Amino acid sequence: MDKTTIFQRIQKVENEVALLNNTLFALKSTDIVKYGANYTELSTNATLRAERIACQLRNLVLFTDFKGDSTYMTQAADALGIKISYEDKIFSATLPGLLPKRRLHTNMAFLRDPLHAALKEFLKDHEIEPYKECVICFCFIYDQSMPKRRVKDYDNLELKTILDVISTYVLLDDSGLYCDSHYTTELGETDQMIVTIMEKNRFPEWLMNREKHKITISENM
Repeated sequence: MDKTTIFQRIQKVENEVALLNNTLFALKSTDIVKYGANYTELSTNATLRAERIACQLRNLVLFTDFKGDSTYMTQAADALGIKISYEDKIFSATLPGLLPKRRLHTNMAFLRDPLHAALKEFLKDHEIEPYKECVICFCFIYDQSMPKRRVKDYDNLELKTILDVISTYVLLDDSGLYCDSHYTTELGETDQMIVTIMEKNRFPEWLMNREKHKITISENM
């Protein structure tokens, strides 16, 4: 790529950063109690813009990294706090933050590509027999210090992209004929989502243990 093209792309990033700074300033000036809807709109705008900036900066790295993107994407997965585990035939993927609403049509590349890299890296040292008949559990954890109105409906979240990535590595088929889904909401120290997959006969015991230790919304009100 020539120097002019790189300069133009950097200029676009600078413009996005300037707009992000303006939105953050507006957030600091907004009364969340009186103008909750405005605060939500501004915070969503800031988040989506930050995600675009991250993807644009990644592209700048990849344009000048002729070794390929695998090393960088693994580093990105670490920076995002993506963790993969497989113990006692139970698969788990911990993802940062909360997924955007489906209606926002967000570019999920910021999370999808590092998740791919994390799964590839994990499978280099761990052998996972792909699941056929299983239960897929989506656990949404919300920061307990934040307002409870942040909790979203399960069917309003962008889950398909994440499941498509994971199923490529650990599922034979993600059809409803073979896979059951379970959704749960908990409170914790930080926002995150955990996707856990197990054979159907393991689910009752797993659920019982989970219910014993989780902090629910009602318990914290």
